[in-house]
Amino acid sequence: MQYAFTPDDDAAGLIIRAIDQAHRRILVQAYSFTHRGIARALIRAHRRGVDVTVIADAEQARTISAHALKMLIDGGVPVLLDARHEAAHNKVIIIDPDVADCTVITGSYNFTYAAEYRNAENVLVLRDNSPLCAAYRDNWEQHRAHARHYRQSR
Repeated sequence: MQYAFTPDDDAAGLIIRAIDQAHRRILVQAYSFTHRGIARALIRAHRRGVDVTVIADAEQARTISAHALKMLIDGGVPVLLDARHEAAHNKVIIIDPDVADCTVITGSYNFTYAAEYRNAENVLVLRDNSPLCAAYRDNWEQHRAHARHYRQSR
């Protein structure tokens, strides 16, 4: 287990290091996503053959002009939008969910610069807990079932 509290700790660095250790699959649920460093880490993982998919909140994707979703799409990462809920407010990254040394990243931390530098947020990185990873993976899959591919006008 690892943790970080912003704005004093390097939560983004903790998240990026975990993404850089992924081998097979990364599943992301994001409410707001503007942190380009985290987006670049997901694109790097995708380019080295990791299956990466992001589910984002549809309303946030529509209203925030500085989001990093286009960057992810341009980098080849599939982005889906969850519009079924008033707010798809999960902030979760599941890394290699189908193996024993899986990782769940969660907490109040939105994947944004505001979360890193201006807000009081927390990130919790939980490793090597297969039942927990399976529960988060299954919840992610439930949201995937009703999410739709993000299509941004160019």
